[in-house]
Amino acid sequence: MIIYLIDLIFYFGYVMSFLRFYYLSGSIMSHTDTTLPKRPGTSQRTVARLALRFTIREASSQRGKKERVREAKMEVEQLTPEEERLLIRDIISAESDSKENDTFFLITHKWWQSWLDYVNQDSSSTSTNGSHEIGSSRRPSAIDNSNLIDEATSEEVSNVEMELHDTLVEGRDYILLPQQVWEKFQSWYGGGPVIPRKAINTGLSQADLAIEVYPLRLQLILIQKQERAIVRISKKDTVGELHRKACDVFELSLEQVYIWDYYGQKKHALMDNLDKTLDDANIQMDQDILVEIINEIAPIQENGYTDHNNSSSMQLIDNSNLSTSNYYTSPSSELDNPNSIYSANNIVTRGAGPLGLTGLLNLGNTCFMNSAIQCLVHTPEFARYFREDYHQEINWQNPLGNVGELALAFGELLRKLWAPGRTPVSPRPFKNKLARFASQFSGYNQHDSQELLAFLLDGLHEDLNRVKDRPRNNTIDADGRPDDDVADEHWANHIARNNSIIVDVCQGQFKSTLVCPVCQKVSVTFDPFMYLSLPIQSASSRSITVLLFSNTSSPAPVTVNVPKQGRVRDLVNALSSSGSVKTGERILLAEIRGHSVYQFLEDPVLLLSSIKDDEHLAAYKIPKLEKIPTIYIQFIHRREEPEFANSSNSAAWRPFGVPFVSQISRNNTKISDLYQIFRSMLLPIKQTQTNNDSSLNGMKLQLLEKGNSFTNLSEEDGEKSISVPTNSISLIVFVNWGKENFRKYDLLFMENIPEVVKFAPPLKRTRGEPLSLYACLDAFLREEPLEPDEDMWLCPRCKEQRQASKKLDLWRLPDVLVIHLKRFSFSRSTKHKLETFVNFPIYGLDLTNYVANKKSSQGLVYDLYALSNHYGSMASGHYTAHIKLLDENKWYSFDDSHVSQISIEEVRSSAAYVLFYRRVKGENSTAVSNGNYRAITSFKR
Repeated sequence: MIIYLIDLIFYFGYVMSFLRFYYLSGSIMSHTDTTLPKRPGTSQRTVARLALRFTIREASSQRGKKERVREAKMEVEQLTPEEERLLIRDIISAESDSKENDTFFLITHKWWQSWLDYVNQDSSSTSTNGSHEIGSSRRPSAIDNSNLIDEATSEEVSNVEMELHDTLVEGRDYILLPQQVWEKFQSWYGGGPVIPRKAINTGLSQADLAIEVYPLRLQLILIQKQERAIVRISKKDTVGELHRKACDVFELSLEQVYIWDYYGQKKHALMDNLDKTLDDANIQMDQDILVEIINEIAPIQENGYTDHNNSSSMQLIDNSNLSTSNYYTSPSSELDNPNSIYSANNIVTRGAGPLGLTGLLNLGNTCFMNSAIQCLVHTPEFARYFREDYHQEINWQNPLGNVGELALAFGELLRKLWAPGRTPVSPRPFKNKLARFASQFSGYNQHDSQELLAFLLDGLHEDLNRVKDRPRNNTIDADGRPDDDVADEHWANHIARNNSIIVDVCQGQFKSTLVCPVCQKVSVTFDPFMYLSLPIQSASSRSITVLLFSNTSSPAPVTVNVPKQGRVRDLVNALSSSGSVKTGERILLAEIRGHSVYQFLEDPVLLLSSIKDDEHLAAYKIPKLEKIPTIYIQFIHRREEPEFANSSNSAAWRPFGVPFVSQISRNNTKISDLYQIFRSMLLPIKQTQTNNDSSLNGMKLQLLEKGNSFTNLSEEDGEKSISVPTNSISLIVFVNWGKENFRKYDLLFMENIPEVVKFAPPLKRTRGEPLSLYACLDAFLREEPLEPDEDMWLCPRCKEQRQASKKLDLWRLPDVLVIHLKRFSFSRSTKHKLETFVNFPIYGLDLTNYVANKKSSQGLVYDLYALSNHYGSMASGHYTAHIKLLDENKWYSFDDSHVSQISIEEVRSSAAYVLFYRRVKGENSTAVSNGNYRAITSFKR
């Protein structure tokens, strides 16, 4: 109310001024040349109306000036750190939604960190000179972005004043701020230089926004005048805007100039659609644009090459041209909570959370590409290499390479996927580049992720091959010399011609032995490999391990062989034979999950292929009761465990071990019958059989009723009958074990129920488990004859084509071992996919027994960190990737644009197609990686 009265008095004063103005209209009219517009025929009422409007305008102006003065005073009077923090927080909260063409400003991360330290301290004090200090953190000095600027290259670009360093990473080197936040910092602290960047649309919807930190850098080539110029331009600018820039740079008129897509020093396309964006025209970072004067066309044939040496002055920079996360993950919450801060003591502007969790958009049947890319991108050695300055290693002249363009495109995509934020990235530029060099991957048909991986690894190697002039490949003959010497010569010969990050990380060496069946001539060679393609054996039999319970002996695992395409009755028959089932007994199969029976496997025609290798089966010898109705009863064991989530010292009963299972009559079953059955099943696991004490020492039985209620079953009420539901398959009785009971019984089996296919690295190479990864390795390395007529060997001694026997051995293993499971088979008339589950280790793949070089000093144990999966059939399949973030020690599923955390149990499945293993190393060890000594910092599991 007081405010309204003040405003009323305020406006009343101006009304009085108007009245004075009105009665002095004569004098006002004499000054209308400078104050009011005077028109012919203006009446006194009109003059009065104009005077009133003038007076109100002056009043408003005076109030506006007062507000501006008040704001200016606030700017001059230094705000407290808390006031600065709250003001910035409120601005960020108000600007939660970004729009295309919004402006953002780069600020050095070092300054941003110092400001966060300044405003996020708990206690504040004021120094004697009036400036605010927060604990040990002083008020930041003026903004200094000079460390972001590359002065050496700034002069090369025609249309910009400053060039950024080419290896900047958001969140590490710089932070992106919205315009209002930047203006506040400028008014408070001053400094610079100012580095604005625009938000552009990178997808189909308006929500797919990114900040274009690095606009396209293009080299304009005017051959007629032997001139070159480098310009920066947004990928969302049009061809027409590029055309105008080219004319401005070379001082030419629009009418006399054509521009061409001069990718790879070839005329690919005339850029005559002036409305098309450069992104749609597939113009890439650091490519050439040919500028032609229409009346002075130089003798260049379309699709012809020019001398690449003329472009040697071209400076290539980092291709991570976009910060690809959503513009803002609002840091207002972190500003509200000083304890939730970026790094050790600051907030996050964008992309909170671990890096590397960015998905890839599916462009149409590109899941095979997305899966392969994610596996390579999350290889730690590649992530480190391509996020640093790798351009000096690009081999531009390699005739076997891709003019360096494949490496540049992959490096650009990798940096986007490791940038802060989780907005899915479109791989369209990479796919377009890929199609230029590998036409088989053009279009939008489904392809094989392993075939793409093979091409990418080979293509990246050739683009990054450090060898510019390859020596001749000399033939090396073993001639009876030691394998060590011959292998080292072969490897040195290979490295002399092939030396790249791909060779450093992914290439190993085979020992290949050929034996002539006629003259017994032995030929030994050592060949490099990039990955292992292991066959999946289609065996006729399968081994299954089951935990067998009996009333006469302790539970024990039993392994039997059954037909691979067999049924449950085949497994029951095999167990009956090996378990010595007596007359009047039968085998009951059950699948165990979570310490209880998940399901009874009673259907005799159920296919065994429905039982997975990592499941747990138990078999129970029970009496045959054919003439009376029966029901199964399972005794679920429980023990008392502390409730850690509860502040009190309370405890809860938790299930453990494998349940006992038997059967009882549905009619007239007494409580005493349950105790008798349970005692008989306990007898085989007693620690000493001489003790005739049949008491249960306080073990209590509880019957689970409907509604999850319990009924205590006391032996004192042994003659009481129990009610059995008519539609129930089994009764559940909980057995509560006291601490004193654990000393009396052998409960080892309780904690260690085996999987259907027992897994352990074999001490010897065995072919007994065709569904394990070791069995696949055995099959791959097994000696076998060459294919007749197709793969014959010219024996140097016989001088004849012979069907020699061939034996492969692993000799040298790479740091990253890629294993391809050959699920797809082809014949002239059919295509087939094997859905076999291969039991591969996630930790501790031990290849010691598979490496023939016993003098190797390298570790031969590997851990899984990535795999490419294929689901479905060959006709309609889908690819995903499972990736372990090593720093986080967590597994994630990458399904195109969707990324989600998964448990370690979900990693293994029958969809596993390409496995990526990484050598286990010690802390900060110095290792020999494919012949090159380099310090390697290990990644912990």
